[in-house]
Amino acid sequence: MRIWFKSWQDNHLLHDLVIEDNSEETRTHKIFNAVDKACYEFDTSKPVWLDSTIREFKRHGKARFTKDNFVDEIPFDYLEIHVLDED
Repeated sequence: MRIWFKSWQDNHLLHDLVIEDNSEETRTHKIFNAVDKACYEFDTSKPVWLDSTIREFKRHGKARFTKDNFVDEIPFDYLEIHVLDED
C-alpha cells in the first residue's frame, strides 16, 4: 500500500510525502501507521478522524484533515491523504 500525504497553505503545496507499507497489517492499521509517520515528518499533531472525514475517505480513498481535525494549531490549511495503490 502506498499513501500520499500533502500539506497545503493558501493553495500552495508545502510538503508531500509518500509512505509505503508492505506489512501484513490490516488496511486500517496501515493507514493509521502512515498517518502517524506523516505527522511526525510534518512535525504536527495527529488528526482526529471525524465522521465526515471517515465517510469521505471510504468513498474516495482520500480525505482532508482541516483545523477542525486537530486539537493543536497547525502550520497549514489542511493535510490531504490519498491512497495511491493497495496490495
